[in-house]
Amino acid sequence: MEYSVIMAGFGGQGVLLMGDLLAYGAMKKGLNVTWMPAYGVEMRGGAANCTVVLSEDEIGAPLVGSPRAVIAMSEPAYDKFKNLLPESGLLMVNSSLIQAPDGSARRKDIEMVLVPAQALAEESGDEKMANVAMLGAFLAHTGLLEPEDVAGLARSFMPPEKGSLVPAIERALLKGKEFINSR
Repeated sequence: MEYSVIMAGFGGQGVLLMGDLLAYGAMKKGLNVTWMPAYGVEMRGGAANCTVVLSEDEIGAPLVGSPRAVIAMSEPAYDKFKNLLPESGLLMVNSSLIQAPDGSARRKDIEMVLVPAQALAEESGDEKMANVAMLGAFLAHTGLLEPEDVAGLARSFMPPEKGSLVPAIERALLKGKEFINSR
């Protein structure tokens, strides 16, 4: 089993943290993992993305030309990465910020899941956790890891000075899962 995902958005949306949490959870599960960040020099507000590859076997390269999944947190990320998906790929879209096409304009050869990540973050009690709510939805949809397991690792993952964020991370992960399960 090898699974690759590109997570992309604006700097400041937490896409690198989203990928880092996925990689850490997979590593703790015993999988081989690569995590490759990419971001513009301006950081906050500029383009940011990361590629995460998970595998039971050794991983040959940290970058992929055709990922199994793309998580788009912003319109520019959606526009840039949606066409990298192969047939039957998964495109998860932050529908709070992105007007994804419907009908004839939508690619028919991929699976598109619209996730109102910002609304889910607000429902979880912290509007800054849209990235984590999206990760919870992604995990629940793919079954790669259990959102509860990743939530349980949050305390050991976050640096001590960011420990106060752990409860919000846990709630947002579970809110993302709840959204997928209620569809």
